[in-house]
Amino acid sequence: MPPVPFLNRQSLHVRPDPARVVTRPFKPATEPRDLNPADKTRANHIVDRVLALDPAAVISELADVLENFQGRHRNLLERFDARAKDMEDAFAPHAAFTREQRRLVGAYFLLEYSFEAAALFNPSIVAHPDQSGAPAGGRRFVLSLRAVGEGHISSLTFRSGTVAADGAVSVDPTARLASIPSVLQRTAGADGDTVELIFEPEQDISERVIFPVTESQSNGIEDARFVEFDADGLRTFYATYTAFSGRAIRSELIETRDFLSFRMSPMTGTATRNKGMALFPRRIAGKYAMIARQDNENLYLLYSDDLYCWNGGTPILKPQFPWEFVQIGNCGAPIELDEGWLLLTHGVGPVRKYSIGAALLDKTDPSKVLARTREPLVRPEPWGREGYVPNVVYTCGGMRHNGRVVLPYAVSDTFSNFATIEIAELMRIMQG
Repeated sequence: MPPVPFLNRQSLHVRPDPARVVTRPFKPATEPRDLNPADKTRANHIVDRVLALDPAAVISELADVLENFQGRHRNLLERFDARAKDMEDAFAPHAAFTREQRRLVGAYFLLEYSFEAAALFNPSIVAHPDQSGAPAGGRRFVLSLRAVGEGHISSLTFRSGTVAADGAVSVDPTARLASIPSVLQRTAGADGDTVELIFEPEQDISERVIFPVTESQSNGIEDARFVEFDADGLRTFYATYTAFSGRAIRSELIETRDFLSFRMSPMTGTATRNKGMALFPRRIAGKYAMIARQDNENLYLLYSDDLYCWNGGTPILKPQFPWEFVQIGNCGAPIELDEGWLLLTHGVGPVRKYSIGAALLDKTDPSKVLARTREPLVRPEPWGREGYVPNVVYTCGGMRHNGRVVLPYAVSDTFSNFATIEIAELMRIMQG
């Protein structure tokens, strides 16, 4: 097919960097317990060995660890201290120990994890909460990305950048370091934990990595769809994401106002048992509204009085064209235009080929589909078909800026790219 005339691909690729690492708890595999109940666990054995070293050897070993790793992480000694605090049960049998011994023990129970070693994909984009320094006629943005490392574990990471008045997109340089946040509070509930997280203010936004912190997310935080939500002038950034436990998936919600502190919460209701939910950027007729896909094939419109509970839904979009015969899904929060709600969609066609299209929904009643693209806006190209998952282009959300939609999208679930779409021309094609 010929290229889409109103879509401008940017010469800008956001690629994974295996050199960027975070520290994670290391838990040695447990051994079968003997019949003797007094036997110690492997953790106790490791602590015993460290505490058996003479003081000079402890200091020497700790200095060697710092020489090898301190330049790769912020506040590494504090991380050792925090991890040692987690090991209190292993310290309990011992009468006394030094600060250096505790820190060395903490080092033995940490590992480095290259969180984006395999892929950096499925981006979404929203306006940056701080627009100072934005170019004239342009806008700063925050880009969220799904990062995948060893074991196919997904985490959430970020970049910042700008879009100029003429639609040119640039991404700020990525920080060399990376860190996971501190857990401020964890509240257990019948449907799972609600967790509040915070990063240090001095950390660049590209340093911030949200790694799984609950049982439901233990194998991945996938495909966050961020939206800037307006509640009577109060701006909050929400994102639905897929939590994967290794056995089950479900939709959960993350929220922030500054991309420094975050709250992650479970959602309930029949509609949250699948993936691919996307929140409208404001209430409609006094209710929250969501696009979802409960049946793995069609798109539904949902309303709720409770942001955390979603049931039912009305089917509004079904596969219609060959490029989406297998299934359709949403590609991020609907974008409000004068003409209606622009919903980016994905379609799956022959040989499991993923393409990106769009539909236009009525602004007052989004269950009414006014128009949709007969052909994809973006499809896998020969130069980008190979990767972690071949023949896929995918996005988790675009952003309107002036007369354009800025569209970040992933290529073969490996790296991310950008395009801009002229809204007026898109409307003409869709409604023609």
